[in-house]
Amino acid sequence: MNKRGIGKSSEDYLESMLKLREENGYIRAVDVAEDLGVSKPSVSTAVKHLRQDGYIELNHSNFIFLTESGEEIAQKIYTRHKTLTKFFTSLGVDPKIAAEDACLIEHDISEETFEALCRHAMTGVLPEDAATN
Repeated sequence: MNKRGIGKSSEDYLESMLKLREENGYIRAVDVAEDLGVSKPSVSTAVKHLRQDGYIELNHSNFIFLTESGEEIAQKIYTRHKTLTKFFTSLGVDPKIAAEDACLIEHDISEETFEALCRHAMTGVLPEDAATN
């Protein structure tokens, strides 16, 4: 469990759901299973818990919708994922490895460290370099 009170697995599910909605315009459990490489029963269990915790809702056709709190978490993790992946590839890391590493780091990196990394990525200047210029 992280500081947001939600587990990494749940964050992965919410991130996947957001990504699928952006790509397809809708979210289905079968697509989440395929995206994450997990079984349909695993997605069913996750959906049950995410729904109980108020992060998602299902309509009568079993399409998944992110609630406001689910959307907030998903956006935060997905933004971190995309930013970290882009940063690592700019350093010359293979895109596939960069995405895998970003997935590992996105859950654990502090807000302070992430913001510092973003500042560096935008300016290319480290704080000690700025102090000496």
